[in-house]
Amino acid sequence: MSSPMAAEVGVLVVTGGSRGIGAQVVERAAADGWTVCFSYVDAEGQADALVTKIQHDGGVAHAVHADISDEADVLALFQAAGDLGTIRGVVANAAIVAPALQLRDFTAGRVRRMLEVNVLGTILCCREAVRRMSTADGYEGGAIVLVSSAASRLGSAGEYIDYAASKGAIDSLGIGLSREVAGEGIRVNVVRPGLTSTEIHERNDQPARVRSLEPTIPLGRAAEPAEVADAVLWLLSDAASYCVGSILDVAGGR
Repeated sequence: MSSPMAAEVGVLVVTGGSRGIGAQVVERAAADGWTVCFSYVDAEGQADALVTKIQHDGGVAHAVHADISDEADVLALFQAAGDLGTIRGVVANAAIVAPALQLRDFTAGRVRRMLEVNVLGTILCCREAVRRMSTADGYEGGAIVLVSSAASRLGSAGEYIDYAASKGAIDSLGIGLSREVAGEGIRVNVVRPGLTSTEIHERNDQPARVRSLEPTIPLGRAAEPAEVADAVLWLLSDAASYCVGSILDVAGGR
């Protein structure tokens, strides 16, 4: 089930939209009437297939190859989105996870790349979103949803505390930016998913991670990407018109 349609949908930018939670956000947003412009890095086939599916269903979507840690790529992504119409929403979803290690075994390169994508890239996307949505600059306002992780409050000890730390930065970014731009017609909120059934675990050589951790979840199962996407779409919509700086846990009670 999709979320309530925003009263005045326009162009929605979704980073990391070719698979997992991002792909579900893209598909549901298009069904709600958004024109969706989403980025991908290494999943061109999945991105193309998603665009084809949305077009077949009567929606509008456009895929852009962009690494959000690269400022030029971020600018190109937002230029492409602006060419499609008025940007009214941004979902900062793109992020990476490195293989599970204890901090004692981290390399500087691992941590630097994690922060470049998960923190710097998200900040750059938020900057471009504000520049294209702020009523102070003559635009129509809009909504930004940052995708964090329950790892920001759980810590991910023994696995990837650098990832958890990067998502803690996203929580703080959401709170601070929400207060900075609330008076400019932009609502900023955060969705914090818990354990979710996506291929990110397989890509990091942990195919059994979801199943092994399900007993620690009060609800007894991992989330489906669509369940997280519905929370994102709700925060984008006018049904969440009084939500500013909120952090919404979608974690099954964990």
